[in-house]
Amino acid sequence: MGKCYLCGHMKNIRNFCVIAHIDHGKSTLSDRLLEFTKTISERDMQAQALDDMDLERERGITIKSHAIQMYYQHDDGETYTFNMIDTPGHVDFSYEVSRSIAACEGALLLVDASQGIQAQTISNLYLAIEHDLEIIPVLNKVDMESAMIEEVSDQVIDLIGCKKEDIILASGKTGIGIEALMEAIVYRIPPPKGDPAAPLQALIFDSMFNSFRGVIAYFRILNGTMRKGDKVRFFNTGKSYEADEIGILQMLQVPKDKIEAGNVGYIITGIKESKEIKVGDTITHDEQPCKEAIVGFEEVKPMVFAGIYPIENEDFEELRDSLEKLQLNDASLVFETESSVALGFGFRCGFLGMLHLEIIQERLSREFDQEVITTVPNVSYMLYPHKGEGRMIHTPNELPDPTLIAKVEEPYIRAQIISKPEYIGSIMTLCMEKRGVLTKQHYLTPERIELTFEMPLAEIVFDFYDRLKSISRGYASFDYHQIDYRASDLVKLDIRLNSEPVDALSSLVHRTKAEYIGRKICLKLKELLPKQQFVIAIQASIGAKIIARETISALRKDVTAKCYGGDITRKRKLLEKQKKGKKKMRQIGNVEVPQKAFLQVLKLED
Repeated sequence: MGKCYLCGHMKNIRNFCVIAHIDHGKSTLSDRLLEFTKTISERDMQAQALDDMDLERERGITIKSHAIQMYYQHDDGETYTFNMIDTPGHVDFSYEVSRSIAACEGALLLVDASQGIQAQTISNLYLAIEHDLEIIPVLNKVDMESAMIEEVSDQVIDLIGCKKEDIILASGKTGIGIEALMEAIVYRIPPPKGDPAAPLQALIFDSMFNSFRGVIAYFRILNGTMRKGDKVRFFNTGKSYEADEIGILQMLQVPKDKIEAGNVGYIITGIKESKEIKVGDTITHDEQPCKEAIVGFEEVKPMVFAGIYPIENEDFEELRDSLEKLQLNDASLVFETESSVALGFGFRCGFLGMLHLEIIQERLSREFDQEVITTVPNVSYMLYPHKGEGRMIHTPNELPDPTLIAKVEEPYIRAQIISKPEYIGSIMTLCMEKRGVLTKQHYLTPERIELTFEMPLAEIVFDFYDRLKSISRGYASFDYHQIDYRASDLVKLDIRLNSEPVDALSSLVHRTKAEYIGRKICLKLKELLPKQQFVIAIQASIGAKIIARETISALRKDVTAKCYGGDITRKRKLLEKQKKGKKKMRQIGNVEVPQKAFLQVLKLED
């Protein structure tokens, strides 16, 4: 019988990730691989075994990358060690995918045989090709009646230029093709390169927080050997720690005495501060450090910014704590403190997209019991004043007086949409309404067309993805990446309640859309705000100019109810008295915006 990696046999290690579009069956296929290699017993098996968040199970999506080690007993008598990283498929979590790819030599390209290639598949595939990964194409769900095996195989051949016999037909549900897939991983994915005797060089590709053990970092060793009790240094932060525990990642963490080059594992150093570990950092030995850090690891670029505030101001420190712990589990979350007149102290957070924002909000509530208020999401803009240097602005309140501004540039994206030809008309209408310009139109097959648009990122922040799905009956898939900043006619839209601006509802919008958005927010607030004892004027304004208005009438007590019959002047007197009281109340009364209203205003769908 062959020997496993523990005896230093790097030739028997295979590191690979699974890339695919959302809902193409990655988690189900991963479940079959875990069963086949007996990594998980039948008794403990459950669907989506690697998705350990309730939220992932409920929504049926992978939010977090998961690493796991399996052992495969080959017919030639050798035992192979497979380190598999299951990755998310939604466009908002592409950062998770980029980190997983950096730790692998191969990738399983998973395509749903009933849906064909979709936008996110292409985007993740290009990431894998940039890192020179060996690609194994896998057609999943081939057991379904709607599977288009021939047609989708041709799409895969066109996309990556492989031979037809290279494509593995599989089914995560029934287990078809799992053995062929195992063989392909052994023969087609190269073993890792590296020298176990060289100075230690390990890439941190993920981390998590455990309330008992502190920060647990997941790493991939490129060179050298890590032993329990070693004094290790984190290259970029320059701090040194002792490796209290190291081990490999199975369904549970399995402690080991040493881990060699080419392998994937975890390290616990007793760090309690989340700031001390940076995903993408290099771990090396304190006494014999490596000469340079591992390069080619990209920094996260948040696309959407929103303020997150505690409902009660005294919960501010607790919220900071919760966000720091969340950041360990999700390196793509960035935040800094800010304050608002309406909401007090809170945090300005950067997200990869609207789904990411929603997931963070949900996780704060479930995992940390933090109920928060989120302000209107917006993107970052480049501001060029008449005097001085250009700078980035993240909130509408940072915008100075319009007379001081030379120009404002907004971020533009290149959006790829893959759909059926019959939906081209409605997709073009939607994209043009969002200020998009069509740059390329390409038929992948007679039944699938790829449209490429250049459009402002701010336009897709709100409801673009939902509307795209509904007009294409769920067939269109969407992916995007930022290209540059372009000058634009942007204005600050203020929402006022009884002439007082509510800074949490301010937004930067294109001048042509200002009136439409202002009207919608005013109507929405009219539905959501509770009536008071006085009239509430809801106004949308650009500077001093009011562009939309709604009025919430006052709650009225019928003061004339006791007057039956008699002179009309008596009733008038009572109504005048009531009118004076209302006027006085309006001067001293202030309008409280309930949390529900803040959340609902964000969802401006038709």
